[in-house]
Amino acid sequence: MRHPRIPPVRSVLGHVPGDVALWVVLAVITGYGFREAGAASPVVDLLLPLAVLAVAVPLSRHRPGAAVILVNGLCAGGLADTTTPANAQVLSLAALSCLLGVRVAAARAPLLVLAVCLAVDVVTCAVLGVQAVWWFYALTVLPAALLLPWLAGRYWRGRRELVREGWRLARSLEERQHLVAERARLTERADIAADMHDSLGHVLSLVALRAGALELSPDLTDRDRADLAELRGTIADAVEQLRQTVAVLHEPGGAPGGAPGGVGTGGGLPVKDTVEDLLGRAVASGVPVRWERRGAVPTLTPLVERGMYRVVQEALTNAVKHAPGGAVHVRITHESDRTRVSVVNEAPSTGRPANPAAEPVADAAGRGLTGLRERMTVLGGSLRTGRSEGGFHVTAVLPHKAPARPTPPAPGTRDGAGRPTANVPRTTRGTDTDTDTDTTPESSRRLAQVRRAARRRSVAAFAAPVVAAAFFLPAALLLAWQLTTSVLPPSRFDELETGRSRDELARLLPARAFPYPPDHARSAPRPPGSTCAFYRSGSDLLHPVDLYRLCWSDNRLVAKETVPASRP
Repeated sequence: MRHPRIPPVRSVLGHVPGDVALWVVLAVITGYGFREAGAASPVVDLLLPLAVLAVAVPLSRHRPGAAVILVNGLCAGGLADTTTPANAQVLSLAALSCLLGVRVAAARAPLLVLAVCLAVDVVTCAVLGVQAVWWFYALTVLPAALLLPWLAGRYWRGRRELVREGWRLARSLEERQHLVAERARLTERADIAADMHDSLGHVLSLVALRAGALELSPDLTDRDRADLAELRGTIADAVEQLRQTVAVLHEPGGAPGGAPGGVGTGGGLPVKDTVEDLLGRAVASGVPVRWERRGAVPTLTPLVERGMYRVVQEALTNAVKHAPGGAVHVRITHESDRTRVSVVNEAPSTGRPANPAAEPVADAAGRGLTGLRERMTVLGGSLRTGRSEGGFHVTAVLPHKAPARPTPPAPGTRDGAGRPTANVPRTTRGTDTDTDTDTTPESSRRLAQVRRAARRRSVAAFAAPVVAAAFFLPAALLLAWQLTTSVLPPSRFDELETGRSRDELARLLPARAFPYPPDHARSAPRPPGSTCAFYRSGSDLLHPVDLYRLCWSDNRLVAKETVPASRP
């Protein structure tokens, strides 16, 4: 069973001063109206409205619709007054209707509340059989007190929400700027780590290999061999420290959303250094390398050249590290639109495994191959690695032109530190068909959504008065026209003389008689054989005025008298 939510005591008490201030203002207005009206019943006309307001004001925070209905009941009760339909509660109704628009975001429920209130007012007038002035009041003043403040409250609420959403978006953009700066910093760390691993690791491996080869020279003394062994150990320590440094640089989450470890497109490649230079240095260091190039050498972009260089460099480094002494075969094949790079190393003569993943220090090699695979993905190519006839092969295929917009690694791949990469939304652009996803910033989409919602609320809110006007306005205008065109000024009434013909008095009479005289005026005794017409003595639309009764017989005025506005 779900229990109703009870607001915190502090939240409830925080609203008390505002509610008390509003009740005091409405109570002053009610007391002033009571004094001006000169009502005879303090209990019904003063104490009862104050008690209802004391309930409605705090109720408007949680049930604003119910509060509006309560105060509208006071206005409907005022229609039973025989002296005037107007009362001070219409201002209280306007205030609570405004709060209804401020505190309720939806439009359907408030519109239903306003429709119920208007229906209650119209039914009250019909049941009481009130005069035309009461009807005009119920069809004009009360709907205006309900609808117009509600519209003002909705406008205030919509503007406040728009400002609040704007500040929220500003805070979100500021946070995103910090995230972008942090992402750029992490990306730079990953690029530095990749370059250190690819460049320095390769050079140190070659130096260690050459030192190991010099140890076997027959011309060296035992002292020289000891120094070379110490040098090789120092180089091994340097390689291990390099691995630790690379691991530290990769530690803060890699490069989320940016280039993964080893995928940086920045430097690290020596100026004007080529694959031929790289292979020449390897041969000079004693690595048994055989290589060949097939096909016409095309014009490659710097990114593709750097990628090809990294493939050969990483493969040579792993071969020297994990299969020392094994022959290495490098083949570069240029096709019409792509270049294939294949590096195969044979098993070492000592029988050590040639698979980097099988080595105890495979973490660094795995990091290099993973970063290399991601570099190939960014360039639009592919990388395949694995065992090959007792050895190990690395085969890369690179397009001659890198894609216009790099494709991020697929979700689930690992970064240069061996951790899963973030699941980044993919945005690709092909050469034949463009399939770009929506790149509209979330802040712009959210702001557009808030504006559309505010626009819909405004349309719904302003449609309500239009519908109400279409329903009430014709009747109200007709009633106002009848009330103002049946006015006989007192000065002209005094000029009317009994016994004169209608034609003689036509210039003093209004265009038409008043069609809604009260019952006590209709039932008043009249001269025998005469017909009587009623005229209003003033043009006041919101207060009853005395009526003039003119009785005619044979087109001659036989009687004229004043009928009080209220029943005697």
